[in-house]
This record gives sequence, structure tokens and C-alpha cells, in this order.
Amino acid sequence: MTNLLEQIRQHTTIVADTGDFASLEKYKPTDATTNPSLILAAANMKQYDHIIDEIINKCREKDSSALDEQAVIDDIMDTVFVAFGEEILKIVPGRVSTEVDARLSFDREGQINKARHLIQLYEERGISKDRILIKLSSTWEGIQAAKELETKYGIHCNMTLIFSFAQALACADAQVTLISPFVGRIYDWYIEKKGKRDYEIDEDPGVVSVTRIYNYYKQNDIPTVIMGASFRNTKQILGLVGCDLLTISPKLLEELVEQKSADDAQVNVYLNKEQAAQKGKDKKKYDKLDEKTFRWMMNEDEMASDKLSDGIRKFAIDAKKLEELVRARIQQKK
Repeated sequence: MTNLLEQIRQHTTIVADTGDFASLEKYKPTDATTNPSLILAAANMKQYDHIIDEIINKCREKDSSALDEQAVIDDIMDTVFVAFGEEILKIVPGRVSTEVDARLSFDREGQINKARHLIQLYEERGISKDRILIKLSSTWEGIQAAKELETKYGIHCNMTLIFSFAQALACADAQVTLISPFVGRIYDWYIEKKGKRDYEIDEDPGVVSVTRIYNYYKQNDIPTVIMGASFRNTKQILGLVGCDLLTISPKLLEELVEQKSADDAQVNVYLNKEQAAQKGKDKKKYDKLDEKTFRWMMNEDEMASDKLSDGIRKFAIDAKKLEELVRARIQQKK
């Protein structure tokens, strides 16, 4: 009798949503994703103190003549993200996603510059940019930054914090490598606004959102890869079996390992290109989304607007907390 994780692997590439190396060793995902919240959690684990301390020492020595303390902190932060990415790539055979600071979400040039700098740091460590996905917030500015990074610099991007069809359309226009439409945070919004907690597997609003995007992409032969993200329970994961990739937290990976399918029944495959072709097509109202149309569509989607802003704020808060941790470590060494 096989567990649910093994069955899902037969139809979907599994990605671990963590910066914890032990979890990666245990569940053996193909890829891994990180963000400021996950790196902050890992940085607070005693077993990774040596990584943080070594980076602080090297960056302080390198930047010893720098007058701007914030520039030194920024250098340490970037190096921490890349160092964790490097260690992750020693474990997973595929790619790691490294996120650009959410505080740059509305700064197109700032995101481009930060992404190129992160790639440079990886390449200095002998890691090819083909093994890196740069994560950017799916604001208009973020999507346009990704378009330039992909087409001009050959830097592959993972567009995160996707809650709306408008964002998915804009990412398709930008020809980004991968998008991460969120499930659990959409579900959270509907709980708060509607009060309903329990949904059938094909009625969960987050599952419905990702399914719509998946079907549209496959119907229109859009090459951008879809990675379902942000899950609150295993039922949501099972509702998206067949999606190109699913990024899953260690907690839910463990639940899937512990669950055996009854009588060896196979999980249902809800998403595939052949099934998508049989679904009703979304009418293609726009050949290309321009900025004003994108912003209006986002404005009209209350949930997407709320959750995009909320997600950016939360990632920014954790980035600040990581900065505070670094500052505290620096003070301890003085």
C-alpha cells in the first residue's frame, strides 16, 4: 500500500516549501522554494548558526571600509539567501527559488538590479543561473521586471503571490518561466469574508483559482509552468494532482507520507492537458494586458487586491526581522 505522497509524485513534481535542510533530506523533493519567512525560520535554528556567523564575518571583512551600515546589512542578507540556496542545491537535483526583497515590489529597476546581483552571487559560488529561479511579487512592476530578466538576461523567474486570473494573464504575456498561484491564502480570505470552512475538493476557492489558470494555460499552449502553492490541508493538494508542480510545507508532506490510500486506490488526477482541452475556454478579451487594464482588473478583484497587499506586507515584516537578527549578531561580535 503506497502513501499519498508517492502517488502524487507519479503525476506532479513535488517541491519542498522550506529552508530547512533536514526536511529536504527527508522528503527528497525535486526542487525547493524559499522566501524571507522560511529563511527567517531557518536562521533562528541553532543548527544553522555557523552559516549566519560565517557570512557576517566575511561580509564585515569585505565591507570594512563601507560607511553605510545598511549597505553592509544588505550584503549580508543577500549572501544569507544565496548561502542557504547553495546548501539546498546540494540536496535537491533541480532548482531553488530565491526571493527578491518584497519591499522592492513596486520598484521595477530595483527588482531587476537585486535579481542580477543574486545571480552574480550564485555564479561566484560556481552555481549556474539555470538552477536558480528568482522569485518576484506579481505586481505590475514585478511582472515587467521578470519580462526583462527573462528576455534580456536569461534569468528564470518564479512569480509569487498570484491570486488572480489577471496576474496569470500578465505573466503569460511576459513569458515568465514559472508562476506560483496561491491556494491557502485565497481559502483564508473566504473563511474570513464568508465564514465557510469546509469545501468539497473541487469547490475550494483556492483550488478553483489554480484549476482555471491551469486549464487556460494548457488550452492556449502557454509554456509557463504552474506551481500550486500555499496549502492549508492535504485535501487542497489532492485537488490539484496533475498540476505541473506543487510546493508543499514539511508539515503537509509528513501528513501525505502518513496517509495510505484505501485499498490501494489511486489518487484522482484532476489536472492534465487532455482534460483541459475538453473544458470550456475562458474568452480571451485581451491579446496583451496593458498596465491600466491590469490595474483595473486587480481593483475589481477584492480578494486578490487584499491578499497581494497582505502578502507583500508579511514578507516585508519578516525581511525586517531577519535584518534585526543580523544586526543583533553583529553587535554580539563587537
